[in-house]
Amino acid sequence: MPISGAAQANELFSGIPQQNNVLGESDAPVTMIEYVDIQCPWSAAFEKSAIPTIVRDYVRPGKLMFVQRPIGFIGPDSRRGRDAAFAAGLQGKYFELVQLLYLNQGEENSGWLTDDLLESAVASIPGLDATKLFADRDSSTVADEEQTVDADASADKVDATPTILVGRTGRSTPKPAKPDLQSVENAIAAALG
Repeated sequence: MPISGAAQANELFSGIPQQNNVLGESDAPVTMIEYVDIQCPWSAAFEKSAIPTIVRDYVRPGKLMFVQRPIGFIGPDSRRGRDAAFAAGLQGKYFELVQLLYLNQGEENSGWLTDDLLESAVASIPGLDATKLFADRDSSTVADEEQTVDADASADKVDATPTILVGRTGRSTPKPAKPDLQSVENAIAAALG
């Protein structure tokens, strides 16, 4: 059974290159890094309100490479969500799955992120293999990616989600941006110079 928001999520990311948790062209002049928690309501609000515009206006035209780093500090659903997201990333469908989870997010630490919900989400994303996703979410590859993100979060002193950093790709240390669309657009414009 299709899950709420499936058509919207699939259309949003259609045709944009994905490599695990990285969306867009690797040679884009600006990079945005966003730390999220899959069950954080503030992350969900930013994902639903700002990400479609950022993807349409900056990622799709090749101006911005978007790196999303899921961390799991709120509780078990956070960790289940990031396991599944990284597993979907191994199939090039990270962003579709994360968007669907945010569009169908439940109350924090309520146990909302069940295998049934994941199965519905996966079934709603063309080309995403459920058997592979469920096998990969417990893999050493996913565990390694999570350790890398946790180390990055520690180095970047992340203490809340969403935390957003924007800067020139490969040339400067990204600077923090407030998690609202206008602030992020201003940071992208400044980085584009």
